[in-house]
Amino acid sequence: MKMTMNKLKRRVFEIIEPPEDGDIASKIFDIALISLIVINIIMVIVETFDIPDKLRLAMKFAETISVILFTIEYIVRLWTADLIYPEKHPAAARVRYIFSFMALIDLLSILPFYIPMLIPLDLRVLRALRIVRLFRLFKINRYTDSLATIGKVFKRKSSELISSLFVVLLLMIISSVIMYNVENQAQPDTFANALSGMWWAVATLTTVGYGDIYPVTVIGKILSAVIALLGIGLVAVPTGIITAGFMEILEEKNESNAHKNCNKLYCPYCGRKIE
Repeated sequence: MKMTMNKLKRRVFEIIEPPEDGDIASKIFDIALISLIVINIIMVIVETFDIPDKLRLAMKFAETISVILFTIEYIVRLWTADLIYPEKHPAAARVRYIFSFMALIDLLSILPFYIPMLIPLDLRVLRALRIVRLFRLFKINRYTDSLATIGKVFKRKSSELISSLFVVLLLMIISSVIMYNVENQAQPDTFANALSGMWWAVATLTTVGYGDIYPVTVIGKILSAVIALLGIGLVAVPTGIITAGFMEILEEKNESNAHKNCNKLYCPYCGRKIE
């Protein structure tokens, strides 16, 4: 009986985790969950419009069904958490899973439905709480390899990204202070203090240029042009770092796939792998 239960748990774990090649059930599960998440996000957006009461009632019913399914998924993942951390005691493994990033996202995505049932809340607070449902969007990260790759890139390149963003922030502060000293006498209301030009610095360095704050003195215009040119290069640095990270991961995946396939034999006629 215990062995049968362990087999069942292992199979359920294989289905809810990222699919292996040929695991149809796992792929169907992922597609169904992604579709449900997308539908929920669409409903969150549609609710902000003036819609008929019948449609709002139907969406409320769909919301209830969705939360029930998400709750079942959360419980099942909690049940199989000891397979994620086999080196830990089952209770310790479940506690660790509860406080993991994706488990917290799962919990936050369903809490707005249950909290009003337990604690009476003011309607305005309830509306604000429903925004938390948007955390369901992050659940897609579990079912798609692409979003997981993005996370790996940011984690791997975190030190370089922080360094480049720090340089950009430093340049914004320096630009704001310099522009204050140059433009304060000509525009005392616009550049009232050293930080009042921070919005201008952001718009200039990112080359957005809204035009609501701009220099009027000759020196200010020259400095603005120089800072804008510097911004083109500096703001592009994080983009280059992220691109390099993607290229590294793609190369690693290609090498890994090549290594896996190097010892496999394929039929020269149909292309299928020879067992």
